Amino acid sequence: MLQGGNGERDSFSNKFGVLAALAGSAIGLGNIWRFPYVVGQNGGGAFLLIYVIFVAAIGIPVMMSEFVIGRSAQLNPVGAFKKIAPGTKWHLVGMLGVVSVFIIFAFYTVVAGWTLEYVVQSIRWILNPEKFGFASMDNAALTQFFSNHYESFTSGLWRPIIWFVVMMLLTGYIVISGVKNGIEKFSKILMPVFLVLLLILVLRSVTLEGGRQGLVFLFKPDFTHFKEAPFRIILEALGQAFFSLSIGMGTLITYGSYIRKKENLAGTAISVVVADTSVAIIAGLAIFPAVFAFGIDPGEGPELVYKTLPVIFQNMPGGLIWAFMFFLLLCFAAITSTISMLEVIVAYFSEQLNMSRKKATILSMISVGFLGILCTASSDVFGFFNASPDLMLPLGGFFIVVFIGWFFARDKSKKELSSEGSYKIRYHSLFMFLVKFVAPLAIAFLFALGVYSKVITLFPGLG
Repeated sequence: MLQGGNGERDSFSNKFGVLAALAGSAIGLGNIWRFPYVVGQNGGGAFLLIYVIFVAAIGIPVMMSEFVIGRSAQLNPVGAFKKIAPGTKWHLVGMLGVVSVFIIFAFYTVVAGWTLEYVVQSIRWILNPEKFGFASMDNAALTQFFSNHYESFTSGLWRPIIWFVVMMLLTGYIVISGVKNGIEKFSKILMPVFLVLLLILVLRSVTLEGGRQGLVFLFKPDFTHFKEAPFRIILEALGQAFFSLSIGMGTLITYGSYIRKKENLAGTAISVVVADTSVAIIAGLAIFPAVFAFGIDPGEGPELVYKTLPVIFQNMPGGLIWAFMFFLLLCFAAITSTISMLEVIVAYFSEQLNMSRKKATILSMISVGFLGILCTASSDVFGFFNASPDLMLPLGGFFIVVFIGWFFARDKSKKELSSEGSYKIRYHSLFMFLVKFVAPLAIAFLFALGVYSKVITLFPGLG
């Protein structure tokens, strides 16, 4: 177990454990909650196409770069850069990742707490369906019922804070248990079950009357919406790719430090990216046919999932039971992501401040807790934190690929990617070309366009 930077570090036990934990980090509310509403707000198929291009062309090289840094240093993001680039300012890139995690972890755990609210409410609905009158409601009435419930809950103060604290405590308990006995063990069980249930949801959603229009919206690129704000949409697609894959914020550097030397980093990166992108698209298949079938606006925003999924369940035999199971597993999927974010902060405190894992976890939970409560209490703060990945993560990813491409020795990256010669890596020259030129130039250009678009949106007179 990781012990203040001293002694033997904990690690993942095998390849499946690595994939389960990394997929658990990537697959979560970013796929099920954020991806559908961002796609909905940005025109559907055109946004999806741009998103997939960014994932393949930029996401994979950045993820591999983070793995190389983490496994070669066997330390947290700040410690990793200090070890492999001593006497330089590169450790500030690691610090940017830690700061990003602080902000993202705060608002993410707030939303993760919402899943607990729906788990509890699902139990109430199962125990006393007559009280709520579900049997007499049509789809429009059901949509309005769940919309009202969402508005009532999120506009309150104490219940969201209570669920935020509960989610934080659950996350802390798993992280204190360690990498192998906590993070890996938990992820191995929950992720496969979650995927099976999500596929069942898709089958029901795509067979709803009127659902075909949702499939057209998701998969047929229509650039009408894109033409209205191309730069902003590009930045949001890039930010969503980084957010969904957990890249650019030190999570994968931290998890990479727990990957054993015998594991194939490129194969691991591709597997995680494919799994994450597939789940995001599957989530879209579960959401958008129902959105159009029930007459909901696809650009509804952050509440989209919490308004559409319950209505889908009510159109299934035993729907209330399915609702309970789904929100329970969505809660678990959220936790696999929150533990990866908390682990970044814990590893930093533990190794840089020479703290025990338990003390580092408690300090991390308390410090993030203040931000989370502030985020819960203020919709403006929540909106600011929710938008932060679009800016902070591409910035972190930019510096990571610049470091690997221009400052990290070429033979060292080849040694790490080949697992010290265990694998043939004919792609190394392509990888270096991507991290030297393609990824940094693309990120810098798209980032600049996106920032310009946001500035013009806020200050139209500058356009």
